[in-house]
Amino acid sequence: MVTATLIGLTTIAVVMGVTMVVSLRVGRVAVVDVAWGLMFVGVAIAVAIWSPDWHSWLLAGLVTVWGGRLAWHIFKRSRGHGEDPRYAELLGDGGFSLAVRKVFLVQGFAAFVISLPIMVAGAYDVRWAWLVALGAVVWLVGLVFESVGDAQLAAYKALPKDTKPPVMDRGLWRYTRHPNYFGDACVWWGIWLAGALATGWLPGLLTVVAPIAMTYFLAFATGARLLERTMMKRPGYPEYAARTSMFVPLPPRG
Repeated sequence: MVTATLIGLTTIAVVMGVTMVVSLRVGRVAVVDVAWGLMFVGVAIAVAIWSPDWHSWLLAGLVTVWGGRLAWHIFKRSRGHGEDPRYAELLGDGGFSLAVRKVFLVQGFAAFVISLPIMVAGAYDVRWAWLVALGAVVWLVGLVFESVGDAQLAAYKALPKDTKPPVMDRGLWRYTRHPNYFGDACVWWGIWLAGALATGWLPGLLTVVAPIAMTYFLAFATGARLLERTMMKRPGYPEYAARTSMFVPLPPRG
């Protein structure tokens, strides 16, 4: 387990180091958002190479599909734009040294914690194969919510201004205000089920902090709650929020 942890930590450090160099060259801290998914891909593949059994390679495949799609989606969305306003507000005039402390190191540590189920799974044999199957199903539900939600939002943004509704409230967005964030959380609960928990109760309990942390970040910290502060200022959004669940998909109220 120690070896797998060191492999994961080293991989994250390398990816984040490359990201910092790229950030300096392009003058945008927001490139870290593209690297976010790629850190997990790197960890999963590195652990699978070290522990070349079917379980580790299955997890590597699941994480690569998720992380690759997310990185490509964020890259396309941010290409040609300046700094993300969230990072501009967070860093102010603090410069790159502040970005290292407040963004790169923080996200690197978060990626390490969230990657724990992958690293632990590489160190133990599968005990309950049915949990691997269940986890894969939860992962798939999450991937569908995330990818379909992103596609529906992109289609909404592409509508002409004179025909575009003031708020996106169709498709998955009718049941949750953040289907992509909800999907992201499901992906990592699935990885935890299929990864660490499938190898035993103790590895599962030791790593349950990973999906809990990811869900907290997405719902209450850097994800939905932060975005809601801006969205509540848009016409029609408070009414949409009053009838639509913020995170978990539920039938609309009223």
